[in-house]
Amino acid sequence: MRAPVRGLSPSDGEEGSDSTPLLQGAPRTEAAPVCCSARYNLAVLAFFGFFVLYALRVNLSVALVDMVDSNTTLADNRTSKECAEHSASTKVLHNQMGKRYQWDAETQGWILGSFFYGYIITQIPGGYIASKVGGKLLLGFGILGTAVLTLFTPIAADFGVGALIVLRALEGLGEGVTFPAMHAMWSSWAPPLERSKLLSISYAGAQLGTVISLPLSGIICFYMNWTYVFYLFGIVGIIWFVLWIWLVSDSPETHKSISHCEKEYILSSLKNQLSSQKSVPWIPILKSLPLWAIVVAHFSYNWIFYTLLTLLPTYMKEILRFNVQENGILSAVPYFGCWLCMILSGQAADHLRAKWNFSTICVRRIFSLIGMIGPAVFLVAAGFIGCDYSLAVAFLTISTTLGGFCSSGFSINHLDIAPSYAGILLGITNTFATIPGMVGPVIAKSLTPENTIREWQTVFCIAAAINVFGAFFFTLFAKGEVQNWALSDHHGHRN
Repeated sequence: MRAPVRGLSPSDGEEGSDSTPLLQGAPRTEAAPVCCSARYNLAVLAFFGFFVLYALRVNLSVALVDMVDSNTTLADNRTSKECAEHSASTKVLHNQMGKRYQWDAETQGWILGSFFYGYIITQIPGGYIASKVGGKLLLGFGILGTAVLTLFTPIAADFGVGALIVLRALEGLGEGVTFPAMHAMWSSWAPPLERSKLLSISYAGAQLGTVISLPLSGIICFYMNWTYVFYLFGIVGIIWFVLWIWLVSDSPETHKSISHCEKEYILSSLKNQLSSQKSVPWIPILKSLPLWAIVVAHFSYNWIFYTLLTLLPTYMKEILRFNVQENGILSAVPYFGCWLCMILSGQAADHLRAKWNFSTICVRRIFSLIGMIGPAVFLVAAGFIGCDYSLAVAFLTISTTLGGFCSSGFSINHLDIAPSYAGILLGITNTFATIPGMVGPVIAKSLTPENTIREWQTVFCIAAAINVFGAFFFTLFAKGEVQNWALSDHHGHRN
């Protein structure tokens, strides 16, 4: 039996109009078929785009383990002896042709964090440009630029640590426009009752990119050498760019092969949600409490996300003591769970809205709470189970998997409150959410000078506490309806 749900806070006056996801006062247009549709083709191509994007981003996390001279690592990092050697102690037939560098733990932290110094700069400009000219070219050239620069990583490393840091920052500049550009595109492509599904499909590519690139990078380092990691993923990025430019359009109106039925379905579903005003209402945007709820949630979630994304290979090697091949595979397992969870949660979220009459804000709150508090609990647990390898991998996997619920929570709430400015809003929230990627690795490295389990417990507890705070802040102040400032005539349907 279907049970109507009216949100978590029915007393909130602004949410009274958000009690149903259906378009009120507007004719219901029959949903266009999913199979071979232009909007789902866009989701699939975006999926592979974000696959490439994260492969380009995280491959250094594994390659860096092999780029650093082992004598420097041993002298500086003092790999923990608390856990017994997990891998076979026999000498591994490991390719040693790749050049090694004398980089201490602090230098490695700056190398890993340098990407985000470029990434943070182009978030808001990326969203603004995408809202004016469309996201297709911006996203395409952002990934292409990152791919081309990745090919030069071995050369930059030879020039010195400064050159490598600059290169990674430039890659960050290219990737910084991608998420705002994609959000801007979805503001024209995603019908309200399909947002969770379409966006979770497209952004799940990031998790699968992590799943594939981490073990593949480890295998390449193991059997060849670390330079080929950057050559492979750089070439894949260039191939994706050609397909993207050839097959994608900025909006349904400009798509060459979209069916008339699908075009009408998308345009009619968005008719009362988009603004026609040319200027961006910056002051109302910056004064919007629902936006700041997303900012806090995004910042908090990314603290755990980036802590694990950049430092999980290090934790696997120096605490749990897996070799480089095992390291890449086991570091990827948590992201496979997250990828699966994103796909399934997107389906579940839209099902709850369309079939069970859950309000938009109710769905966003529930999925954000699960996707933030769950990872916090299991991350802390992973730090306190000692050297139990199986439990450590299991808890880290569950932690990252549950984070996938956020893809249907705060992650797409920008489109709920202001679809016309979703790219700009994501640029704003992702600017703040990039800060953990910049400072997280450096703080974690400074907190773990001896690489002991107790030190890593501190790192995990800080990340968990920040995540829990963000979950409750979002639950209290988030909204699920189009805000008045996002509508040119201050009228229109509440999503």
